[in-house]
Amino acid sequence: MTADPRTASHPVVRRAVARLAEVNARHPWNHNEHFHPWVVRRVPRGARLALDVGCGAGALLGVLRGRVEAVHGIDADAGMVAAARARLAGDPRVTVRRTAFDAVGSPQDVLRAEALPDPEALPDPEALPGPEALRPGDPRPDVPRPGVPGAGGPTDAGTEPQAYDVVTMVAVLHHLDLEDALARARDLLAPGGRLLVVGLARVASPRDVAVDVVSAVLNPLVGMVKHPRRARPGDPGADAPGMPVRAPGRSVDEIVRAARALLPGARVRRRLFFRYTLEWTSPGRR
Repeated sequence: MTADPRTASHPVVRRAVARLAEVNARHPWNHNEHFHPWVVRRVPRGARLALDVGCGAGALLGVLRGRVEAVHGIDADAGMVAAARARLAGDPRVTVRRTAFDAVGSPQDVLRAEALPDPEALPDPEALPGPEALRPGDPRPDVPRPGVPGAGGPTDAGTEPQAYDVVTMVAVLHHLDLEDALARARDLLAPGGRLLVVGLARVASPRDVAVDVVSAVLNPLVGMVKHPRRARPGDPGADAPGMPVRAPGRSVDEIVRAARALLPGARVRRRLFFRYTLEWTSPGRR
């Protein structure tokens, strides 16, 4: 028997869940972007370089670039990388690379990763119509340029960053090996740097169920505030098209135990709207 009401087999529960799903579909809203202000408020003061793991279509990158000098975004999905690059094209503060998190041991690994998009994932800019098209020989915006923050060059001329001031993960940690990902994020941070996670967890305890039930009741109300007009067929969804989806396999209690072992002092909190947050600051002073 599952503890998650969304996958329960009882007919009354299933009817209630289906009814809520119908209402939510009329007023969709993005749960991940709802937590972006939480992330941004916790970026350390004076932070210069950020890494967004599993950057998706680049929504958080667009927010972080206003708080740090340079931001790196990585994603293993070619479609998401193409969407993020299109969204942030031409901004020298932002670097987006298609690479796996377990291939990143330093900012230089991101800068050395695939600089150009998969030809099948993104059309050739020289073939695009209109004034935004590149002329033959023009530099592509995502090719490394020495000395340009976020575009494959060091943060300052002659100085290569060795660590990140902030690492963010929004709805991505459940796609990765929990312990390995937490350890890697820890090791990527400079002293005083901060790990900020907004995650999904498996429902496994009465407390989890209680928070989920309250979230399910409030969710359509928030949707009507954020998206008052009823959605129509053909309207874009709340999430980016093609966003990879995976059911979480670890519970909040399991995540707490892993964080205690690997990130002493980490704060993990259950949140409304089917998310938890994890915050940890690397020992030492920046």
